[in-house]
Amino acid sequence: MKLGVNTLIWSAAYDNSVEELLPTIKEKGFDGIEFPVFRAGDVSPARVRKAMDTNGLECNTVGIFVDSLSAISEDAAIRSRSIQWLKDLIAITAECGANTIAGPLYCPVGYLPGRRRTADEWSWAIEAYQQVGDTLTEHKVTLAIEPLNRFETFFLNTAADAALLAEQVGHPNVGILYDTFHANIEEKSIADGLLKVGKHVKLIHTCENDRGIPGSGHVEWESVFDAIGKIKYDGWLTIESFGFALGDLSAAAAIWRDIESTPSAIAYEGVQFLRQALTRAQ
Repeated sequence: MKLGVNTLIWSAAYDNSVEELLPTIKEKGFDGIEFPVFRAGDVSPARVRKAMDTNGLECNTVGIFVDSLSAISEDAAIRSRSIQWLKDLIAITAECGANTIAGPLYCPVGYLPGRRRTADEWSWAIEAYQQVGDTLTEHKVTLAIEPLNRFETFFLNTAADAALLAEQVGHPNVGILYDTFHANIEEKSIADGLLKVGKHVKLIHTCENDRGIPGSGHVEWESVFDAIGKIKYDGWLTIESFGFALGDLSAAAAIWRDIESTPSAIAYEGVQFLRQALTRAQ
């Protein structure tokens, strides 16, 4: 098992402030980072590779659709551009030395049309992921699609639907990111939801119910780690939260207060909890 931290806790981009934290991130017990790539010019892959090598860390990327992109748009031209961006993101991820892309890569976060998804939208999403399959294989990258809670998306909310999506895509490099924050809202049981996703889990975000320090809220971690064992998952457990004053990013994540004493506390106290939980689960 590897422990990661999403750098959106500190910054809206991979920048100097993130690189300055890398030695501490390593010292505190993380194996790697997850950082955002929302547009092609957001990162220098050579810079990322050098920083990871220097600090003995690994990395993954996280993406969302911006600039009106959507894999489920009624406009075929927009869908085509979105698929091309996914292919570009796969290449960028590989150039950074990463092998996993995570995120709700179907439509923009916060897009809520006031209705249920349509059969066409479901089909367009499956088609998009199938079309990037060869690119994923070529670059040895895995795409981990993330269900979000009902207040952030209408398209994919539950573990059962996520498992069905992965089954219908039918590509070994396309699976699911399971996030305990979102599952706490949408699932009857976070652990049971994880069991439903089962073999399709490619990455797990180990987040508290309020996006605070893992272990400080009401997520039933013992049953979560029991489910992790049952599905024989041995990948990344990544802490995701968001800075308290990062402008549009904090607003998009509905961060309206200081969740903990500092954003860093979420990461550094959280990784201690995860290490202890892993030890107990063995």
